[in-house]
Amino acid sequence: MRVRSLTLAAVGAVLLAPVTLPALAHQQGPAQREGGVSAAELLAKARGCVRVSEGLYSSDAGTPAVIPVCGVDGAVYWKADMDIDCDGRPSPRCNKNTDPWFQPATSFLQSDGRYLRSESLPFIVVPVASRTWDYRVHGIKGGSVAAVVHGDRVQYAVVGDTGPKNIIGEASYATAQGLGIRPVPRSGGTGSGVTYIVFEDSRVTPIENHKAAVAQGEELARAWVEGVTMRRGATMRGGAAG
Repeated sequence: MRVRSLTLAAVGAVLLAPVTLPALAHQQGPAQREGGVSAAELLAKARGCVRVSEGLYSSDAGTPAVIPVCGVDGAVYWKADMDIDCDGRPSPRCNKNTDPWFQPATSFLQSDGRYLRSESLPFIVVPVASRTWDYRVHGIKGGSVAAVVHGDRVQYAVVGDTGPKNIIGEASYATAQGLGIRPVPRSGGTGSGVTYIVFEDSRVTPIENHKAAVAQGEELARAWVEGVTMRRGATMRGGAAG
C-alpha cells in the first residue's frame, strides 16, 4: 500500500536511485490464460458501468478523481493503472532497498500468521473502506477472488492488501509479472489499461493457495460472463503454499 507523490523531489529520487531489473519471463511468448475464460470475454462483460461507489478515485496522488467502481451480476470492477505493491514479507525483489515505499506488512495474513509475499503471490490492493466505497458491503474480504486483465492476458489473484482511501489501481509484484507488466516498484507498472474484477462473496482458504484461486477464479469468471448466478459465500479450500 503506497501513495505515489508527483513532486519533483520524489521524481528526482526515483531517477537517481539505482535499479536492478528482474528478468521478465512473462513479457515474451504467447498470451497467458490461466483459465478457460479469455480476456476479450471478461472485457466485453465489463464494457459498461453501473456505478456502485459513492465517489470516484484517482490513479495516483495529485491526479484527478475520475475512476468509478462498477458492479454487475455479482462482481465489482474498475479500470485503472497498475502500481506495484511490493509490501509484505521481504524477498530478493521486494525489500526496503528495491522499493522506496516498502512496508513489511500487508493488511491480510497467511494461514500461518505471516504477511503475504508479494513477489510470489498474485494479489490486488483495494482502497481502504471509506465513504467513497466500502468493499465490505459487497462481501469482499482478504482472500476474495479477482481476475485482472491487461491486453490479452488474464491473471487470477486474491484481495491481499488495502491502500489509500482515495487511490485505486495497484497489485502485487507477482500479479504484474504474470500479466507481462514490468514489476519493478520504482519504475514499473503501467499508466492505464488494467481491468480489476472482484467476485462478490468469494474467498480462497488459505489465502496463499494460488492454485485454488485459479480454480475458483476460472469457475466464477465463466459463470459471470455467461450471466449465471453463483451461490453466495463460495469458498475454495486447498493446502498451504509457500
